[in-house]
Amino acid sequence: MDLHPVKRSLVDEAGCATPYNDVAKFFNRELKKVVVQLRKELPLAAITYVDVYAAKYSLISHPKKHGKPFVLSLVWTCLVCENVWENELCLLNAGFEEPLRACCGHGGKYNYNLHIGCGAKIKHGGKEILVGKPCRDPSVWVNWDGVHYTEAANKRVLEQIVDGAFSDPPIPLNMACHRNL
Repeated sequence: MDLHPVKRSLVDEAGCATPYNDVAKFFNRELKKVVVQLRKELPLAAITYVDVYAAKYSLISHPKKHGKPFVLSLVWTCLVCENVWENELCLLNAGFEEPLRACCGHGGKYNYNLHIGCGAKIKHGGKEILVGKPCRDPSVWVNWDGVHYTEAANKRVLEQIVDGAFSDPPIPLNMACHRNL
């Protein structure tokens, strides 16, 4: 939003510019209509529609639900039915931090500057100084450089696509080429 600023009234609760998201949602609605029509015209084809916009928006709007898990502690639990003590690893999801800010960039609310990107250097007193610095831990960031998602965010989007959470029909990707007879 630093590149193309919008009025505060056009920003949703997740901090996203609604005019741009409305265009993406409109495109996806129309694409889904085409997919429905193609299914009618090609009844023997297995066609899966995947809403990548919704998967990515989920990372932005609910960043704490996603991200890398971390070990909270090792605990001992008793299995009631067998009365056996078992060592159990407890994992919690740390979630993503600051989903709209770029991990690698320079300045501004979103750590994004069109003219000073990730890895950019400036000359100062005969020395080059890195000003487009990367964050320390990209695995907890959604946005890499103001344009691209981090590897961790892309992995989470892929996981959601693979399990069918954002697909129509809602089936795992490994079943997408099978049609229902």
